[in-house]
Amino acid sequence: MKITTQGRNNGIQWTLTTQLDDLDFADDIALLSHNNRQMQDKTSHLELTSTQTGLKINTKKTELMKLNTAVNTPITVARASIREVDSFTYLGSVIDKEGGTENDVKARIGKTRAAFIMLKNIWSSKCICLNTKLRIFN
Repeated sequence: MKITTQGRNNGIQWTLTTQLDDLDFADDIALLSHNNRQMQDKTSHLELTSTQTGLKINTKKTELMKLNTAVNTPITVARASIREVDSFTYLGSVIDKEGGTENDVKARIGKTRAAFIMLKNIWSSKCICLNTKLRIFN
């Protein structure tokens, strides 16, 4: 990723003197740009760099979210348009166009509910002592 963004000033202004080009963790990357042309340039350069190292961008898993723009020109990878979304999950957090945390909190509550439902047999078991149940809960 460093090679893709090195020497280019096409991220978002982070501080007075620095720009934030991307967020990357393990196999997830979130590219950031101010305009459509910069995003296509960055995506094309990432595709070229990836190909040189034997990697390929999976267009079925790649998503694009545009904010505050009327530009409808699609961003493409390997001659395929990247699917535009209104929200996506990055490192377990929901990022959406509205910018708030409401959808993220709802998703986290839903995951917690699902985890508690899976433990229903433990909570109702007469064979497991209260101390063990409290340790599981914590």
